[in-house]
Amino acid sequence: MAIIKVVCGIIFKDNLVLICRRKQEKSLGGYWEFPGGKVEEAESHEDSLLRELIEELHLKVEIKQHFFDTVHHYDKVAIKLISFICETSGTVVASTDHDQLKWVKVIDLLNWKLAPADIPIAQVLIKTYSQVK
Repeated sequence: MAIIKVVCGIIFKDNLVLICRRKQEKSLGGYWEFPGGKVEEAESHEDSLLRELIEELHLKVEIKQHFFDTVHHYDKVAIKLISFICETSGTVVASTDHDQLKWVKVIDLLNWKLAPADIPIAQVLIKTYSQVK
């Protein structure tokens, strides 16, 4: 089974993190995720993330650092989810792939119905964030 590379942004603003709920008609509809998307051929992970966030959320971010990678096997596909810590001063008005957007506290991430691939990232983020505070 081929592994699809997907990037996501852990986007901070005012000590909150952005999560987005996938539209019901999409795969994993109703699940929350860190926003991002598939890496295109010959595109760096960072360029892919910046492109996806502008396409989906019309949001410009500053990528601070690579955070954590995880591989998750769904029924018919496996993805390598590559996450980056980002910051923004922008505002998200609408999303092309999501029906809800929320800014949440890091410590509360696991209280949301996260997509399975996003859970390990949230767990590491909570552990890392609580050690910094």
